[in-house]
Amino acid sequence: MNLLLISNSTMVGESYLGWPQNYIKDFLKDKVKRVLFIPYAGVNLSNSSIEESWNIYEEKVAAVYKKLGYEIYSIHHESDAVKAVRNAEAIAVGGGNTFYLNYMMHKENIITEIKAKVETGMHYMGWSAGSNAACPTIKTTNDMPIIEPDSFNAIGLIPFQINPHYLDAHPDGHGGETRQQRIEEFLAVNRNTFVVGLREASLLEMHDNKIELKGKHPLRIFKYGQKPYEINIGESLDFLF
Repeated sequence: MNLLLISNSTMVGESYLGWPQNYIKDFLKDKVKRVLFIPYAGVNLSNSSIEESWNIYEEKVAAVYKKLGYEIYSIHHESDAVKAVRNAEAIAVGGGNTFYLNYMMHKENIITEIKAKVETGMHYMGWSAGSNAACPTIKTTNDMPIIEPDSFNAIGLIPFQINPHYLDAHPDGHGGETRQQRIEEFLAVNRNTFVVGLREASLLEMHDNKIELKGKHPLRIFKYGQKPYEINIGESLDFLF
């Protein structure tokens, strides 16, 4: 499979999709011309309607991909979402609210279609919620459950869970749980699953069953019964499969 799973779209002081642009270009190279965009997670970019938010989202992403030499077209304009996935050269799944993204993917019956296409070699890119969507479930998202999807099951392109935007920090005066504690809650009832804490400005890239960490930071590995530990860029992640 060909996967590019990005923790976040924007760093403070940078343009939208600024930091991962070179990775996106290197990932796609000249293998595709058009990329099917799935904007369903973008629910709050407009004051008028969710569909208008998707229009705004599409324009925002299209401007970046055009600069890289690719055309973006959004699935929400397609009359048949399943057919659109089947005909896609590559897919990009944007960030936002993971629950709404999963709700729409189930509603449009495209989860199994995406998985089937990716398993034949189609390139899949996702950032934030789009990275969560590649996991077996969306249970390690950071997002508020603003809508109830038919299932928490996601596309299942990888056998482990990602927690994007992972933070180690515990702000002064904050009495709630840390991100690590939340992940440990998940592991208490999902004991056979690895969770990858993917820090911002970091991504996972997979080609031909080899997965690599790229970007600026190490990632953090969580597994029930084990002390969390760091994996640095260049170290093997084969144990996740």
